[in-house]
Amino acid sequence: MVQKNTTAWLPHLDLQSDKPLYEQLVESVALAVASGELKPGDELPSVRSLAARLRINPNTAARALRMMEREGLSRAVRGVGSVVAENAQRHAKGRARQSLDRELDSTVNVARRLGLDLESVIKALRKKWKE
Repeated sequence: MVQKNTTAWLPHLDLQSDKPLYEQLVESVALAVASGELKPGDELPSVRSLAARLRINPNTAARALRMMEREGLSRAVRGVGSVVAENAQRHAKGRARQSLDRELDSTVNVARRLGLDLESVIKALRKKWKE
């Protein structure tokens, strides 16, 4: 069943990141699906809509949508466009976990370079968690 996503969901992009924009788009959808913000059958923004609203190249948006389909996050529906796939949650959780692991790797590397001990990092994490 296809349903309009009434939350006007848009992916989050970090233009300062070294990660390619199409990867960020896929990751953003995966996180939204894993968290339940997007549900199976929810319509995803079209290539044109993504490009216009995020001010990115349409080819980048198209590449991201193709990748989402290959990874099982979305499926194409004739006359509608891309929607969240029925089994997307399973695929999204794996992708979201990979994203978290990358972020943790980066955090641990910075903490080690600064000479911080584990307790200091945990304390900083607890403080951020509460914000």
